[in-house]
Amino acid sequence: MGSYRKKTVFCWSLYDFANQPFTTLVVTFIYSIYFSTKIVTQCTDDIVTECTELSGQVLWSRGIALTAIIVAMLSPLMGALADRGGYRKIYLIFWTWVCVVCSCVLFYAEPGQVYKALFWFVLANVAFEMGGVFCNAFLPDLAPKEKIGRISGYGWSFGYVGGLLALGLALIFFINTENPVFGLSTDNGENIRAITIMCGLWLAIFSLPTFIWVKEKKRIDKLTLRLIGESYGKLRQTFKEVRKYNQLFRFLIARLLYNDGLITIFAFGGLYAEEVFDFDLTDVLIFGIVLNVFAGIGSFLMGFLDDKIGGKKTIQLSNVGLILAVIIAVSVPNKDLLAISFPLIGSVTLSGSTFFWFSGILIGIFSGPNQSSSRSLMSRFIPKGKENEFFGFFAFSGKATAFIGPFLLGLLTQLFDMRAGIMVVAILLIAGYLVLKAVDEEAGTQMGNT
Repeated sequence: MGSYRKKTVFCWSLYDFANQPFTTLVVTFIYSIYFSTKIVTQCTDDIVTECTELSGQVLWSRGIALTAIIVAMLSPLMGALADRGGYRKIYLIFWTWVCVVCSCVLFYAEPGQVYKALFWFVLANVAFEMGGVFCNAFLPDLAPKEKIGRISGYGWSFGYVGGLLALGLALIFFINTENPVFGLSTDNGENIRAITIMCGLWLAIFSLPTFIWVKEKKRIDKLTLRLIGESYGKLRQTFKEVRKYNQLFRFLIARLLYNDGLITIFAFGGLYAEEVFDFDLTDVLIFGIVLNVFAGIGSFLMGFLDDKIGGKKTIQLSNVGLILAVIIAVSVPNKDLLAISFPLIGSVTLSGSTFFWFSGILIGIFSGPNQSSSRSLMSRFIPKGKENEFFGFFAFSGKATAFIGPFLLGLLTQLFDMRAGIMVVAILLIAGYLVLKAVDEEAGTQMGNT
């Protein structure tokens, strides 16, 4: 790989570094808990009835579900437009800055302003997901087929480094301190809400190298109604023809299932730790740091494994690990289980939370490779010249039913408890594993080379 290509891959990987703090701090570990415990429970405006009848976890699940529906509707058409008009980088920049602005505005949603918070969160989350569509579409141009797994792994592992650094900064300067930076007050959670601004600025700054040094082929057709109509027609044709790419089609169905499980883990992992195992915000942050460390290591190392054994086997290995992690997290009680005595060390007590920590480490190890190898396998299957359009379908497959997991989790939590809700994740992962077994990676790669 020449110096120019190395520079390009590095700058492309920086986009994962730039956007990961949003999903880590806002979606999973900090803002989701703040929303559930403070914004919802301290309702002061004219929506008190809704706030008291629906828990924060249920309302958060509705926001995640709505995001999935919107992205599923937008991503295929915008991918087709990008392919026909050469708008890949333009759309990447546009959605990135929508996420930046909405993340910063989210700061102004105070306790009690539930729907204001949900509105800006959904917009920011949609923009975050759409940015990923067009960033992913550059991957086939950056990597030869035999190295696509490790390069995808570089991006994911670099992303987890970004999430880890952002978590550490949030813990030191915003949360675990009596005097948050910039004179922020702890009244009304101002110091917690400011983390959304940090995520927005982080994305704005660290995405710049991607915009500057990752090049797109020069082909800009003016955005007209004719181009939109042609793109829509091409999209309809691709919907009809996608079944001809039978291995790719099966893979997208499988990903539709197991990725729905992953989305639900990311959206509710922090809430589950707080609700079931009584983690406070500092505990959740440390849990997130540990998870990100192992996720970065897993993404990097298993990217090489991907190139050795193939994307399908790597995904299946990660699915098994994730299923095991969810079963542990759901089944262990929140109490001391047994005490073991060791010479010199003394007695060590194993509690339910100890096993929950172990399940979190497993999720960290296998979640990154699951996403990274899915991206690399998709890149191997894509027909030449249809990168944006098919990565639009890739996003569609990840979001078309992604509202089901969060919705069912919220429903089961409302009817029973959060343990029952989290079982939805295991069911989705198992279903995805079974469907992926029918995919022939070699045949799909050969079709992608045509």
